Amino acid sequence: MTRVVRESVSGLPRAFWWLWTSTLINRLGAFVATFMTLYLTLERGYSASFAGLVVALHGLGGVISSLVAGVMTDRLGRRPTLLAAQASTAFSVALLGFMEHPAAIAAVALLVGMTSNASRPAVQAMMADIVRPEDRVRAFSLNYWAINLGFAVSATAAGVIAEYSYLAGFLGEAALTLVCAVLVYAKLPESQPAAAPVAPGTAVGPETRLGTVLRDGRFMGVVGLSFLISLVFTQGSVGLPVAMGAAGFSPGDYGLVIAVNGLLIVVLQIPVSRFIEHRDPQLLLVASALLAGYGFALTAFAGSLWAYALTVCVWTLAEIVNSPTQMSLVVRLSPADGRGRYQGVYTMSWAVASLVAPLMAGFVIDRWGAGWLWGATGVVGTGAALGYWLLMRGVPAGAGGGAAAADVPAGEVAVAPVAVAPVAAETVAAADVRPAV
Repeated sequence: MTRVVRESVSGLPRAFWWLWTSTLINRLGAFVATFMTLYLTLERGYSASFAGLVVALHGLGGVISSLVAGVMTDRLGRRPTLLAAQASTAFSVALLGFMEHPAAIAAVALLVGMTSNASRPAVQAMMADIVRPEDRVRAFSLNYWAINLGFAVSATAAGVIAEYSYLAGFLGEAALTLVCAVLVYAKLPESQPAAAPVAPGTAVGPETRLGTVLRDGRFMGVVGLSFLISLVFTQGSVGLPVAMGAAGFSPGDYGLVIAVNGLLIVVLQIPVSRFIEHRDPQLLLVASALLAGYGFALTAFAGSLWAYALTVCVWTLAEIVNSPTQMSLVVRLSPADGRGRYQGVYTMSWAVASLVAPLMAGFVIDRWGAGWLWGATGVVGTGAALGYWLLMRGVPAGAGGGAAAADVPAGEVAVAPVAVAPVAAETVAAADVRPAV
């Protein structure tokens, strides 16, 4: 196990680990998204309907910022976008803690959703810039592991903090987000590859714009499948607690069951990522979609806590496999000069799913019952698996969708002479010592 862990974390550039540390710190402060509903209903005394509206506005902010931040990532650069997103998130989260009027709370929640989601395209594009193509699945797995580890710790700590003071939770998240901004400013140089020089008289290809992304059929197919998978995975925090409550289980019971998800990700993400790193992505995506769909479908037959926990084990394995594999596919299909826009559109699929999934779950459960919801997840998972199988046919193992530039390591592209040289040097140095991910 020690050897597996050592080989899983070796050979990655130093800049990646600073970015990884920033992600971990950011997730350690995840208070607002976790306790927004409880804060509004228990602390402020608002209705569940108003709390749902505020949460929906928070998600809507994420949908809007996904596209805007993607464009900013390509136009302004990864580092400025990341700095602006984290600094504005720190300000808006702190501000939300002092809002009392319902309209002000709703407006600032929308702002928090926009700012907190704006960093994702920049983080993902920077990670693609600084990590070699053959190491990207491993890098995205480690980043996903940091997200879940940070969330597991923050959820526990935030519960204790909330009993003392919700305002302290808001200010704590703001402070940790500000630490991330300082870390990015001090340790992360710009990683965006510079445009290759063009010889006089040579025709210049069209710039990658948002319309270019939307017209990329194969990539938009990935976005659509990501939306379907997101609808399924989101039921773990939307449909599952409602169904367990209707079956007579307490919130504490749900907490125990869903804790299995975080625990398994923390324990299994690194060894499973090591196993899947050089496997066929088509097979991995098809298998993960089926595991996700039927893992949730099995919930229809669960009648005890251990049975619910067993279903969580099934779809958590799907989550561990799907996330890094799909992220690596997105990078492969993204041209280097448009990674921000591509990542923004991809991130939007998850944001839209976070809006649609609660509505879908509530409608199906109220109209037909939870059994139909779990049956629907099986159908959606099967459809996504078929979509991945069709979409991945003919995709080369090392590149995808005409995005040859996307798989050029950061150390081999033409880069800005001052900002990117340190990252490129670290990447080349890491390549020399990496064991034969």
